[in-house]
Amino acid sequence: MSPTERTGHEPHPLLHTRVRDIPSRTEGELVAVTREHHRGGIRRIAHIRPAGGIEFATSADNIEPAP
Repeated sequence: MSPTERTGHEPHPLLHTRVRDIPSRTEGELVAVTREHHRGGIRRIAHIRPAGGIEFATSADNIEPAP
């Protein structure tokens, strides 16, 4: 089984850096990227903690480095 077929945490080049969620334009620290089962497939989820805010999740495809 390849790593992308299993659930759990995965390494990411932006881990522990400031990122932006493109749809909401919210910025924060990327604290984890996980793989989760969703509708018969595996989905990559980015967990972002904004400064002074509550951690939220978005698709890992929706993040980019913050300027």
